[in-house]
Amino acid sequence: MKDEYGIVEEDNNFITGIWSERVLVITKDYQIKGNVFMPKTGRKNRVLSDILNGGKRFVAIKNCEVVHREYPNRKAETHDFLQLNLNAIILLRPLKEE
Repeated sequence: MKDEYGIVEEDNNFITGIWSERVLVITKDYQIKGNVFMPKTGRKNRVLSDILNGGKRFVAIKNCEVVHREYPNRKAETHDFLQLNLNAIILLRPLKEE
C-alpha cells in the first residue's frame, strides 16, 4: 500500500525502506536491549557501523529494556522509545534472541 507521498508501507505501518536490527547497547551506567532502524541504503551488514559513524549525534532505540549495570537485580525498565547520545555508547552489537 502506498501513502500520499508514494512510499510503500507494510501492513504493520513500518516503511519497507527501513532495516530493523535488535541490539545490545552498553553504556557506563546501563545495558539496553532494543531495536534500531536505518534506511535501506547500502548493505545490511553496515547498519550498525553506519549508525556509529554517521553525522547524527543520537540513535533512536525502540521497544527497549533498560537495566542499570550497578544494580542488575533492580526491575528492568521498559520504554517504547528512547534517544541515546552516541558519545555514551561503549559497546553496540547485534543481539541474538535467547
